[in-house]
Amino acid sequence: MKPSDKFLQLKAKISACNLCQAELPLPAKPIIQISQNAKILIAGQAPGIKAHEKGAPFHDPSGKRLRDWLGVTEEQFYDANLFAIVPMGFCFPGTIIRNGKKSGDKPPMPLCAPIWRQTLFEELAHIELTIILGQYAIDYHLNSKQGKNKLSVTQAVMNWQEYWPASIALPHPSPRNNIWLKRHPEFEAEVIPRLRNKVKDILTVQG
Repeated sequence: MKPSDKFLQLKAKISACNLCQAELPLPAKPIIQISQNAKILIAGQAPGIKAHEKGAPFHDPSGKRLRDWLGVTEEQFYDANLFAIVPMGFCFPGTIIRNGKKSGDKPPMPLCAPIWRQTLFEELAHIELTIILGQYAIDYHLNSKQGKNKLSVTQAVMNWQEYWPASIALPHPSPRNNIWLKRHPEFEAEVIPRLRNKVKDILTVQG
């Protein structure tokens, strides 16, 4: 399907966005992957420094693990007609420094979601599966409907069947979550095979 003029204009506006520049450690560089033909949406957190440098999402160990969870090749993953990748914050937010040492990335910039997210999703009309990565994405996609009873990552992931087959929540694939994965072996034993089968089914029909 040829992209609409509205979609192309929206994409151009997002690419040029610098509303958060004063709070960013580096020049604004929105990093998303979108096409109106996309079948699977990956709702992440925010680009890391490697994604910023490469100009593409998940160019790091997190991306390697995520592609393994999905059972897809790098070529498939970076095909915008298959996967839309829309983080909660579009630019690298900076690094947390504690006691002089790096301690992960800062939270996603808060302006992206209210300014761009809903308008963008209205243009992604063919999404069959939304993959929700990490607490910030869970808060937006699931907890906005929960009221006071907000879900933790563990609750959202372990109760995955409540949102299936339209959506699934996953822990962020960062190596920082290795401890979580060791504590919850049932995730990779039970959830990941179902996820891979679903992704395979969607991409087979797409192909």
